[in-house]
Amino acid sequence: MKKWLFLLLLLTVTLVITACGGSSSTGEEAKSDVTLTFGTHQSGIPRSGIMQEMAVDFEKETGIKIDFQVVPDAQWRDLIKAKLASGEAPDIFNIDVDPISMPSQVRPEENAIDLTDEEFTTRMSEDILPSVSYNGKVYGVSYAPRKIWYIYYNKAIFEELNLEIPTTYEQFKDISQKIKDSGVTPLWQAPGSGWYQVLPLFETGPHYEKLEPGLYEKLNNNELKVSDIHHLKTVIEQQKEFADLGYFGENFMSNTVEGGIQAFGQGKAAMIYRVPGSEKEISDEYPEMEGNMGFFVMPWADNQTIGINPGGSGAMFGNSHTSHKEEVLEFFRWMTKHENIQRFFDHNDGNLTTSWPEIEPKLTEEYIEYEKGLESGTVMQAAVKYIDPQWMDIGKDLQGMFAGQLTPDEILEIIDKRREEQAKVQKDPAWQ
Repeated sequence: MKKWLFLLLLLTVTLVITACGGSSSTGEEAKSDVTLTFGTHQSGIPRSGIMQEMAVDFEKETGIKIDFQVVPDAQWRDLIKAKLASGEAPDIFNIDVDPISMPSQVRPEENAIDLTDEEFTTRMSEDILPSVSYNGKVYGVSYAPRKIWYIYYNKAIFEELNLEIPTTYEQFKDISQKIKDSGVTPLWQAPGSGWYQVLPLFETGPHYEKLEPGLYEKLNNNELKVSDIHHLKTVIEQQKEFADLGYFGENFMSNTVEGGIQAFGQGKAAMIYRVPGSEKEISDEYPEMEGNMGFFVMPWADNQTIGINPGGSGAMFGNSHTSHKEEVLEFFRWMTKHENIQRFFDHNDGNLTTSWPEIEPKLTEEYIEYEKGLESGTVMQAAVKYIDPQWMDIGKDLQGMFAGQLTPDEILEIIDKRREEQAKVQKDPAWQ
């Protein structure tokens, strides 16, 4: 009996040790074998590479690898839409979001992991939450700054040519002609990136709303068509005029955003569209530009209203169909630790704000004073339905106009047609 009891005890201890050791070993191997795919477009993550650097550190701590799949901006929207529809989306996908378009782009109840009960969602800014939420649930994680697209200019060129900051379109044309005469490209345009040329049309949306109060609401209620906004038509016509006058430079149709940063940094282009904080990104690469950059609001159609997009940058979503849900959540939890948010902010192309109130903003006195002197409002794509989802299509329309294939009136009619099609797909009662 004693012999049998001893053997039974020995067997039990052996099984416990084996089970514990086996469990630990299997867990480590399983975790180290996990690779999460992260799909994004070029502008969806910082150019500085901080996201990739942090992913390496995340792997060191957890054994979970992140495989970044970076797609050109011009292709990403169509590609992720197709992948979501086919169930082949990456484990994590990055999409530019706003409260109006996110539900139709992501279809979060079908495609995204519900993050509502995660602690980090309580720390995100109330300004960004509507852009990553649907039906009272949170689905996305965003580091988005409060985005404003200004025209940045080379101070040395302006001083040399004795140019004043323009506040009207005619003044803008006048200084552009003088810059062109000096042998420098006046304003960098980047049709090759697919989205950049659309900025003037809808970033100036608060100007339209100011001149016609209630315009956004009428558009959302289908009481007004985009083609009825004559100020928008004016902006499109002015884009064509700038192209025809050579103010975007020669052979500009293949220009890219990245090429514009280089041209601006080297003094080959006098003006460029950028967001606050771009000074650091540009001067880090081109030290001679430090202290040589100013900014002003886009004066298309005599606009002097600042367009603010509360959520116009990428947000990360976890694919609800992934077989690695816990690993995705672990990545999100790691990325939203205070010290990691701070690190991301400090190395994110010089962004001056972020959607995490716990992080102190870096807005300079120059920005604060400038913004105090002008009215501001929400950009059109973040306040009007069925604009943002067709952003890249509108980019192609504008390319067609630059090539002489479409007129401004035709572009407006096409935008209205797409809005109607999208509204019917969404079964929007205003279009029934």
